[in-house]
Amino acid sequence: MDKEPITSQGLEKIKKELVFLKEKKRPEIVSAIAEARSHGDLKENAEYHAAKEQQSHNEGRIVEINDIIARANVIDITKILNDGKVIFGSTVYLTNLDTNEKIDYKIVGKDEADIKKKLIYFKSPIGKGLIGKNKGDLVEINTPAGVKNLEIKDVKYI
Repeated sequence: MDKEPITSQGLEKIKKELVFLKEKKRPEIVSAIAEARSHGDLKENAEYHAAKEQQSHNEGRIVEINDIIARANVIDITKILNDGKVIFGSTVYLTNLDTNEKIDYKIVGKDEADIKKKLIYFKSPIGKGLIGKNKGDLVEINTPAGVKNLEIKDVKYI
């Protein structure tokens, strides 16, 4: 079983999701199944089948989260001496040299990645292109959307 790096914030987030799924969602689904069952014939009962499918998805996600937690290798970036190097968990402040756009990304594990929240997977093209580089470096990264020319303005371990 391979360990998967995760930030301490990412681990807290999935633990909260697990509690929600087990303590709130699971009882709601069980109740919906009981309610649908009371309506009689299960073969043609759409509510019953929908609730059973929801139960299947919920239980699958619970198993998935338990697996993530079991494989978690928590990286607490705040305990690492910041020498300006881009590492897992660091927040990187960039300038796109082609558009002059300023952007920042936090480099995270697979289960935390969310581009809308500026959380990028460390094995993504941008993540791989930034890891190991230093504050002040100019970086050229091939992405599915084309080549990006970036300057690393700052690296924070927060």
